[in-house]
Amino acid sequence: MAKVLPFRGFLYNPDKVSGDEVIAPPYDIISPGYREVLYRKSPYNIVRIDFGRGMPEDTEKENKYTRACSYFEQWVREGVLVRDDKPAYYAYEIDYALAGEGKKLRGILAMVKIEELGKGVYPHEATHSKPKADRLDLMRACFANISPVYALYNSPEKIASGIVRTVGTTPYFSARDTDGAVHKLYKISGTAQTGLITKELYDKPVFIADGHHRYEVALEFKREMDTLHASGKLAGEEFADGSHPWDYVLMFLANMSDDGISILPTHRLVKGIAKEKVFGKLEKDFHIRKAPLTTDILEAISKSGKDTFGFFMDGDEHWHILEYKGDGLKDIPPALKDLDVVVLHELILKRDLGITDIAFEMDVKEATERVRRKEFDGVFFLNPTGVDDVERVALSQLRMPPKSTYFYPKLLTGMVINSFKN
Repeated sequence: MAKVLPFRGFLYNPDKVSGDEVIAPPYDIISPGYREVLYRKSPYNIVRIDFGRGMPEDTEKENKYTRACSYFEQWVREGVLVRDDKPAYYAYEIDYALAGEGKKLRGILAMVKIEELGKGVYPHEATHSKPKADRLDLMRACFANISPVYALYNSPEKIASGIVRTVGTTPYFSARDTDGAVHKLYKISGTAQTGLITKELYDKPVFIADGHHRYEVALEFKREMDTLHASGKLAGEEFADGSHPWDYVLMFLANMSDDGISILPTHRLVKGIAKEKVFGKLEKDFHIRKAPLTTDILEAISKSGKDTFGFFMDGDEHWHILEYKGDGLKDIPPALKDLDVVVLHELILKRDLGITDIAFEMDVKEATERVRRKEFDGVFFLNPTGVDDVERVALSQLRMPPKSTYFYPKLLTGMVINSFKN
């Protein structure tokens, strides 16, 4: 099971910089244009480390990863980044709105002992190799976790949650994201509180919500460092149990028993539909009906419940609503076969339509317009995956298709950095 420790984090100095100027979204949702906006906000914006520009003249010895390391070291020298003098857990709270409702996501930032996946730490989605190579190069250069893995645990006792709720009213640091959500960071350094948190989380399975790539990269990095250390080529701090700093990864841990965790659907844009045959192929597995385009399609499929999909094709003047008859995936493992995203991928796209050209879009209006612009032949709309689905699939040691979940809001990068150096 997971071993969780407080740590001496590197944090921005609020006397020198403003959170709104230096914090950034996760690298994988930053467009090239928005990266330039972040560069202009401040010479100390974390994007320069976490997702820096590549240059035409880059070489193996001078590139965006070596520049990231240089920025990190420079900002520490200048006192822009400061390291805590004693280990702490960091309470992270996000005030956000969803569908007009105010919500609050709470959790802690901690060091979590790296384990092979399926041994205390459980994934739920498949990953791609290219993003992992980029993150590994960054970790090698900076010798640090710049951004956290977002993970879940389940504890009805809510001991850590209670500490986070009462940690204080004045945050150490705060920043507002592009959606207007306010992210606040507090320190938890009292030995009584940190001890209670460590004890509660010690025997809890941890489920990766967002950041599968970062965790798998941390695991690969640990293997590299262990090899170097065993050969005598790498010295490093050693903890009481014989472990090293690179044996841990920075995680945000949210309690599934709390309110505030939100998952949004990611819709599927597709190419390769034979329009004259699509409904003939689908009707054996789905009841199909039409709805006016004035209908809120997400609300309509939500009201219809599980295994209901929206569908729109170029030239349509209405939505199609597909309701699964429920007997088309008998050869899929039980933990997966009733998930909407698996029904869509395995039955609709793979078996019924034979579609492999897929893109992803969060926004209904944008997805629909991309179909109308003939970039795609159609789009399938989904209900969100449930938090309990994540736990069930992960414990079954299975994986959902990529982008089955979109945890919202996204954690900001730069709230805390975990360095492996003494």
